[in-house]
Amino acid sequence: MSANKTVSGSKKVLLAMQGGAAFGAFGWGVLDRLLADERLEIEGVSGTSSGAVNAAVLTYGLIGHDRDRARKLLDHFWQCISAESESRRWGRFRSLRLLGSKLFHIHRKEIFLEVMSRVLLPYNYNPATMEPLRGVIDKIIDFERLAAADTIKLFVNATNVATGRNRVFSREEITLDALCASCCLPFLFDAVSVNGDRYWDGGYMGNPTIYPLIYNCTSHDIILVLTSPLAAKVQPTTAAEILNRVSEVSFTAALVREMRAISFVTGLIANNLVSPDANLRKVNVHIIAPPEGDKDFASAMNFRAERAHIERMQARGHDVTDTWLRENFAHLGTRSTVDLEALFG
Repeated sequence: MSANKTVSGSKKVLLAMQGGAAFGAFGWGVLDRLLADERLEIEGVSGTSSGAVNAAVLTYGLIGHDRDRARKLLDHFWQCISAESESRRWGRFRSLRLLGSKLFHIHRKEIFLEVMSRVLLPYNYNPATMEPLRGVIDKIIDFERLAAADTIKLFVNATNVATGRNRVFSREEITLDALCASCCLPFLFDAVSVNGDRYWDGGYMGNPTIYPLIYNCTSHDIILVLTSPLAAKVQPTTAAEILNRVSEVSFTAALVREMRAISFVTGLIANNLVSPDANLRKVNVHIIAPPEGDKDFASAMNFRAERAHIERMQARGHDVTDTWLRENFAHLGTRSTVDLEALFG
C-alpha cells in the first residue's frame, strides 16, 4: 500500500511540537515515523520555534496528501540546515572559540559558546538576519501556496514583545516572518516584525500551544512531542547548567499551566461536573520525548547542528516513536497514556 494513503479505520491525531533549536531534529524523527504509519491521520499540528518549522514543513509537504513528499521535504530541510550551519557557525564564532580556549579554559567549548551567544550576540553579530534558517525556509516553503492549501490545520505561535501575550498564527496567516518570529530567541536576534508588531520566540508563552488544536479540530488525541525535560534529574550547579535549567523552566512554564487546565477539565468531565452547554470536551494526552539521560540532549548540544548530531537525534526520534506506537497505538481514541495529574498537577 502506498505511504500516500491512510488505511480505512485509521485513527485521527493532533500533534503539538515543542521547540528546542537543533533538538527539533528529534521532532523530525518523530514525524518521519508517524508519517510512515498508514494507520494514523494527522488532523492538525501546533508548533513553536523549531517545532513550528517542523510543523510548517510537514503541512507544506502534505499538500496533495503525499506522505512520501512530506518525509522527503523534512529530510531536505534538516540536511540543508546542517550543511549551512557547518559552513557558517564556526567561522562566525571563531573569535569566541579562541577566547574560550585561551582565557576561560572551559572543558567543553560548546558550553562556553552557548553562554557567550546568549550574552554577547544580540548587538554585535548582525542579529537582524536569521540566517541560515530564514534562507532555508524561504527556499523550501511557498507561503502563498501553503495558505491556500487544502491540507492539515497548522498553528504556530510567537510572543508579542510589547504585550507579552501569545500570538497564534493559523495556516492562512503564516508568512516567512511569522515563522521566523516563532524561532526568534531575543538573546540571539532582533525581534521580528509582523504586520507592525514585534515578536520573540513563542516558547515564552506556549511551548507548544495546545488550545488551538482543542478548539479548531475534532480529534480527541493530542500527541505532545517534547524536546526538553519537564523536571531536572540532577540539581544544576555550574553556570552553564543553571542557565540551561532557567531556560528550560521558562520555556515549559506555559505548557505546564495549559496542561494543568486540561487535567482539571478532564477531571470535571470524568465526574460529570460539566454542563452539556459548557462547550468542553475530553482530551486524551500522549507524550513522545527523548530518552532520559541521553547525552545528545544535554544542555550544551541544543545549538549544534552538524550533520552527525542532527542525524543521531533524528534516529532517536524515529526509534522512540516506533516503540511508543507499539506500546500505545491501541489506546488512541480511548484514553490518555500519561498521568496528567502526576506530571502537571
